[in-house]
Amino acid sequence: MSDSETQTYVLQTAGFDARFPNTNQSRHCFQAYVDYFRCVNAKGEDFPACKTFWRTYHSLCPNEWIAKWDEQREENKFPAKLD
Repeated sequence: MSDSETQTYVLQTAGFDARFPNTNQSRHCFQAYVDYFRCVNAKGEDFPACKTFWRTYHSLCPNEWIAKWDEQREENKFPAKLD
């Protein structure tokens, strides 16, 4: 890339959610994951709110948790209803 070409990156994280006022965001992470899959099941992946839930859980949740929950969903052992 030359000096005349620049790229702009916008860094974003999950916005404030009054349901989770404390600094520990574990519950917020889990709820965003659940909300994303409920949203996708109801509206489809391209629905704007679904994309917001996806960004939120990817921002807040450790990758290991996401991998574990994905595996649990595939095995029908996930601890929450997603439909």
